[in-house]
Parts: sequence; C-alpha cells; structure tokens
Amino acid sequence: MSKAKGFQVDQKVVYPSQGVGIIKAIQQKEFKKEKILYYVIYLEVSDMTIMVPVGRAEELGIRAIVPRDEALKALELLSEAGEVITSDWKERYQTNLDLLKKGSVANIATIVRTLYRRSKVKELPILERKLFDSAQKLLEDEITYSLRKSREEVENMIHTRLEAE
Repeated sequence: MSKAKGFQVDQKVVYPSQGVGIIKAIQQKEFKKEKILYYVIYLEVSDMTIMVPVGRAEELGIRAIVPRDEALKALELLSEAGEVITSDWKERYQTNLDLLKKGSVANIATIVRTLYRRSKVKELPILERKLFDSAQKLLEDEITYSLRKSREEVENMIHTRLEAE
C-alpha cells in the first residue's frame, strides 16, 4: 500500500505543531477491533517517528509542502506591515498558538513577523520565545524544501525580510 487519501510514501508533509516530516509508510493496524490506516511519519527535526490515522490527518493540519509561489508569498509577508498587536502576552500567545494550529505557511510567517517585531520592543516571555523559535524553524524547513534552497540561504532570506520594515 503506497497511497492513501492524497499522501504517498516518501512525500514530505508539514505537521504544524511538529515540523516537516516524510511519510515512510502507510500501514493498517488494528485498534479496538477496528482496522485503521495510519501514516508513519518520520520527523527529522526531533528524530521521531509518529503514526497518524489517515482519517485524522486533515483535522490535525497535516498538509503537503506548499508550492514555490506560496513560499515566496510567505516570505513577502515577513516584510509587510502587520496589524497592531496587544501588549497582553497571554492574549498574544493564544492568538499565535491558534494560528500555528491552523498551520498554513502564511499563518506561520505571520507568527514569526509578529513575535520578531515584538521582541524588538521588549524581550519575549519564555513561552512566546519558544513559540517564535518553533514557528521560525517550521517556516525555515518548509521554505527550504519548497524553494529547494539551502537552510543557510533560507535563514538569510527570512532575516533580511524581517529586518526590512
């Protein structure tokens, strides 16, 4: 079995809260006397393999790597003027966490832009710093694969656009 509901073995996918992974297998397992198909996804960033039920992949936000034009749009978002953000870090954190769960590359770029700009005004609380680091890593990973560029090139592209305000 090499194909199920759109994803294939060896396809790179984005798992919003975890990172970019590669589908290593699609396996059927029995769970509570029911046979269920699972994606077996290897996440290099954490050197972890996870199993996700095929039927829940979309609900969990798992999606294919974006095409080149979407990756370029996400990069452009980094240098655009953003909306005014609240100074209440808990509210900001929840808003950004919700965006991360939605998982689009544009949402991830928005989190990076917002928290980067906020960090220029005042040091981020630890939870927000971790969220920023995760979002930035996820953005770097996806754009690296989408544009087929080196990680260093993508890091420079992101940094240049963040500094371009």
